[in-house]
Amino acid sequence: MEFEIECENLTKSFENFRAVDQVTLQIPAGEIFGFLGPNGAGKTTTIRLLMGMLVPTDGFAKIHGMDCLKDRIELKRWIGYLPDFPTFHDYLRGSEILNFVGQMQGLKKNELKEKTAELFEKLDLKEAADEFAVNYSAGMKRKLALACAQIHDPQIFLLDEPTNELDPIASREVQNWILSSAHSGKTIFLSTHLLEQAEKLCHRVGILHNGKLLAIGTPGELEEHLCPGGSLEEVFFSVTNTSIHG
Repeated sequence: MEFEIECENLTKSFENFRAVDQVTLQIPAGEIFGFLGPNGAGKTTTIRLLMGMLVPTDGFAKIHGMDCLKDRIELKRWIGYLPDFPTFHDYLRGSEILNFVGQMQGLKKNELKEKTAELFEKLDLKEAADEFAVNYSAGMKRKLALACAQIHDPQIFLLDEPTNELDPIASREVQNWILSSAHSGKTIFLSTHLLEQAEKLCHRVGILHNGKLLAIGTPGELEEHLCPGGSLEEVFFSVTNTSIHG
């Protein structure tokens, strides 16, 4: 089987701290893979390694057969990336930001105009398209970042907490978009702390703790083998050796 995302002993250390510790995984096309872990587990660092934003200390990562570090420029055409904390230039308008991203991805003028209008409508940002980013709420900035991730219709999405700051309606719409994207063959790497959401959306999940990938499988498999009769939440607490009360 060919995999869209591969990591082999992927490791990242910062001085004496190992943020990602020998992570190995393979994700096929069309899969929604949930990357779970408590704050500080190494989820965002792993995504930044996949984006070629950090140099691995050891091991390697590949996306669509290309090295995430050496081929990071070419890979940007294949990837839609949503960072954990989207930031924009305060005094660019939403439409200007999305147009700039589309131009950088090589979209032609007519295609860009059509895609921009479609995404602002879909993400309920139409009325804010000409507002400066400084006036966007945190939820609006996340929606704009989601539009930027989608503008070039990539095959693979790396999403870091995609529903953070969103109201329940917008969150449901994003979840439906994730499901429909996977159904059309796109691959979704979904970092989230929302265990109920992961159980609902993901084909498989991996549980990361202290930089180590401690468990991987379908939610059903993990529940059956690690916490019979329990939920994914109970599996998570068991694997990470934590409790609801800390």
